[in-house]
Amino acid sequence: MRTSNHLIGMLNFLTFLLSVPILGGGIWLSTRANNTDCMSFLQWPLIVIGVAIMVVSLAGFAGACYRNTFLMYLYLWAMFFIIAVLIGFVIFAYVVTDKGSGRSVPNRAYSDYYLPDYSGWLKDRVASDSYWQKISSCVRDSKACRKTGRLVGGFPESSDMYFQRKLNPIESGCCKPPTECGFSYVNETTWNPINTALAVNNRDCLRWSNDQEQLCYACNSCKAGVLAGVKKSWRKVSIINIVVLVILVIAYVVACAAFRNNRRMDNDEPYGETRMEKSRPSWIRF
Repeated sequence: MRTSNHLIGMLNFLTFLLSVPILGGGIWLSTRANNTDCMSFLQWPLIVIGVAIMVVSLAGFAGACYRNTFLMYLYLWAMFFIIAVLIGFVIFAYVVTDKGSGRSVPNRAYSDYYLPDYSGWLKDRVASDSYWQKISSCVRDSKACRKTGRLVGGFPESSDMYFQRKLNPIESGCCKPPTECGFSYVNETTWNPINTALAVNNRDCLRWSNDQEQLCYACNSCKAGVLAGVKKSWRKVSIINIVVLVILVIAYVVACAAFRNNRRMDNDEPYGETRMEKSRPSWIRF
């Protein structure tokens, strides 16, 4: 009995530790939501799951230490629900960030981003006018575009140097016009049109403004850049979630076996003997 309780206690301590990377991933996404990705709703389910695992693990640990059957039942059922939610959440994260990526551009180290390359619920949410106003304001306030400026010898870097930079999705989508517009480079956030006929093929060419408060914040390329940034961040967190999920499932299965062993020992059942066999009168046995 004591061995089983020790095992359950150790497993609950393990699940408590596993809640830390999940909670940390949610907090990391929260900091990026405020400063980089500007998507302020996707991190909250992860934070709630991390806190729930932490609380339930403490309840299971207390139940194992004090042999409290109610707390152990609560732990097993709650952990089953949390694992199911985490599985659904991992699947949801992969589905909503499945499609879309940057397009490579000839003679450029960075990629361009196009909204039609993305689809699904996340794209519709980002592209909606009401929600995009909040996101674009966040991108503007983060000063991501201003931070792209570099000086070489007291002057802005040359176009050749800029074209060899590996811009992140928001820098590429929001801080410059699409490459196909054919604008001439002045500095990182100032571009002059050369051939206005090219603007017919891409409406973002008309949306671009050298006004540092406007730039390409109204462009579809900026929306695509935000989506690409969210996808990149979520894929990193999802890898951690999958590893934690596998360990949680293994720990849960072992905890169930240890709990059943506790119940069998409480009922004075020898290993392998069923409750029906135990309750059968001795005169029936052969």
